[in-house]
Amino acid sequence: MKKLKSSLLNMTLVMLSVSFITAALLAFVNYKTEKPIMEQKEKAITDGIIEVMGKQKVNVKSTDTVNITIDNKSQTLIVHNITDTKGTEKGCAVESETQGFGGKLKILVGFDNEGTILGYTILETSETPGLGAKADTWFQKGGKGCIVGKNPKSTRLGVTKGDEGDIDAITASTITSRAFLKAIKQAYDAIKK
Repeated sequence: MKKLKSSLLNMTLVMLSVSFITAALLAFVNYKTEKPIMEQKEKAITDGIIEVMGKQKVNVKSTDTVNITIDNKSQTLIVHNITDTKGTEKGCAVESETQGFGGKLKILVGFDNEGTILGYTILETSETPGLGAKADTWFQKGGKGCIVGKNPKSTRLGVTKGDEGDIDAITASTITSRAFLKAIKQAYDAIKK
């Protein structure tokens, strides 16, 4: 096989060919993985709803999108209205998102009909492993900053130091704690609306 002459035209054609092949491969991989990724996200939400509603069998009666304004920014939250298997309303599970120390922090929090927190799960986080990532257990029942069983109507959802709140912050991770509690407050505001 004869070696191509090194010219601007040949180099351009080779680069365009490589770029086209790479783009085609990326498009194919995206096409093949898009459906499994969506199914995995839906499964995470379904499993999360069961988790945050007290690990009981529940049904999603309806899903609403609620727009609220937080710090002069429009925020969209997804509210899943929950019933038990007999159709009795059990409360709702809310997807809430905020900015943490390391990036986006997305949670799913369950509330009963009176607004009491039944549980939560973290859907997506970029927080520091070993510090901010402790939010998955820190605020759970038995954790040092437990929010489960508390009602935001009567509990100040802020850290005890600096925010005059009622919740202990994660040790050495106050920014993540504030972001997490902000996401909980947003979720509560969404169900009030």
